[in-house]
Amino acid sequence: MKVWMGMLMGLLLWQTQSWAVCPVWTATRAKAEISRLQQQISRWDDDYWQKGVSSVPDGVYDQLRVRLTQWQRCFGDSVTSEPVMPAIGGTTVHPVAHTGVRKLADKRAMQQWMHGRNDLWVQPKVDGVAVTLVYQKGRLTQAISRGDGLKGEDWTAKVQQIPAVPQTVAGALADSVLQGEIFLRQEGHIQQKMGGMNARSKVAGILMRKESASALRSLGIFIWAWPDGPSVMTERVEQLSAAGFPLTQQYTLPVSNSDAIEDARNLWWTTALPFVTDGVVVRRGKEPEARHWLPGQGDWLVAWKYPPVAQVADVQAIQFSVGKSGKISVVASLAPVMLDDKRVQRVNVGSVRRWEEWDIAPGDQILVSLAGQGIPRIDEVVWRSSDRTKPVPPADRFNSLTCYFATAVCQEQFISRLVWMGTAGVLGLDGVGEAGWRALHQRHPFGHIFSWLGLTLEQIQNTPGFAKAKGEQVWHQFSLARKQPFVRWVMAMGIPLTQPALNASGVSSWRELLDRKEQYWQQLPATGPRRARQVMEWLASSEVKALSRWLAAQHIEGFTP
Repeated sequence: MKVWMGMLMGLLLWQTQSWAVCPVWTATRAKAEISRLQQQISRWDDDYWQKGVSSVPDGVYDQLRVRLTQWQRCFGDSVTSEPVMPAIGGTTVHPVAHTGVRKLADKRAMQQWMHGRNDLWVQPKVDGVAVTLVYQKGRLTQAISRGDGLKGEDWTAKVQQIPAVPQTVAGALADSVLQGEIFLRQEGHIQQKMGGMNARSKVAGILMRKESASALRSLGIFIWAWPDGPSVMTERVEQLSAAGFPLTQQYTLPVSNSDAIEDARNLWWTTALPFVTDGVVVRRGKEPEARHWLPGQGDWLVAWKYPPVAQVADVQAIQFSVGKSGKISVVASLAPVMLDDKRVQRVNVGSVRRWEEWDIAPGDQILVSLAGQGIPRIDEVVWRSSDRTKPVPPADRFNSLTCYFATAVCQEQFISRLVWMGTAGVLGLDGVGEAGWRALHQRHPFGHIFSWLGLTLEQIQNTPGFAKAKGEQVWHQFSLARKQPFVRWVMAMGIPLTQPALNASGVSSWRELLDRKEQYWQQLPATGPRRARQVMEWLASSEVKALSRWLAAQHIEGFTP
């Protein structure tokens, strides 16, 4: 997670469009917000490096660090693109330094890096913890955590208990230094579906705390570097495989162009693997001599990470909408973020009560992902702004019997009723969505939810957004609606019954509806006493009665005496 050698700004360049606009803050507030986030990231670093605990998912950490850098640039603070690693107390010197790996943003960046380079190989970027293995005279004599790349913790006693790590080797490996990733072994792990599973933190915990032998047996090893090993990659991976490191050969593929790298990346993202991954690493077969390796200086290899399953999004505003039944819903307006191929700018929070439980205010950072059918959802609030100024929700004055007629306070529920009646299951008014209804209502102020029946073709075509062809289409839809069955019109009026229940009632006129008693409605499917009472209240509503008379005047089937 906090790979200290950084190059982190390149990791998330594809999403900086959502952060390009600087917050509208005073200098005092900017200083406070930046300081708070710096302190929080520092605490997360301490937890990770000193305790082996990831207090926050890797993706959230990475994205918030990029956010911090953006804020610093916006307000003229000094910017450090590399995470500041706390003192971790490592005293064991690596025989060969860990260089780390620079992260590229996208395929184009990969193409640029590849220009002029050959003998390239791609490997999965295994998600675990880095380690140095030292073999002397054929025996494993040292295992060192990455630490700061030059010094790390002595993990020899623990690693010698991991069955997946060969304790003895022969041949060219008898006196060798290897670098690799200790990972949590999986069966059929599909990264696209299962995600990271916090695997890195689990491995760190096992190695940094007292763990039983059974926990150590759950670990595996992937060797990604053999400093000063054979110069030819095929020889290198063959010898590693023969020595007991078979995964390196199995998951090291030759590549000559960015398409091949993209294919491998997609393959390893969508198919079953024995480990968790977070991208791919591309490296040259021929590496510099080990004495030249330094932290942050590994220019012969780069990483291309997978797109994050969830994105940290900036809440720009909180908005309220009133549904056709009067229910108030809360929507968070976001600075745009990309999830898969979907540009997300709004996410439904839920009811006012749910919004209050989430405690979301403009300026907060929330983690957003896609639920079923690609619908954006909130996973968690990952950072709260110091300014908790929130909008006041509308007064709870709306219900299923309000806003059939247009008034200033009824605007949102009134529009919701129009949108509802236009859906396929009701009157089926194709070509008129929410924006269309708002335009028509603004140009030709409606008195009630059926006022559109009185619009002429010329009036519709003179409405902004309705060209000649679209105006004709909409006018045709309005005309066809007059021929819809009686039950469809009753549904459009908002009767508190399900469509199957209304169909089962067999009513075909307004007079029949009025003649039915409460006991009759209780007998219908999915109705019961409560719903039956609501139907009687609805029939007694003065607004509903006025609408029925207006529809009768329009000669709508079932409403005429």
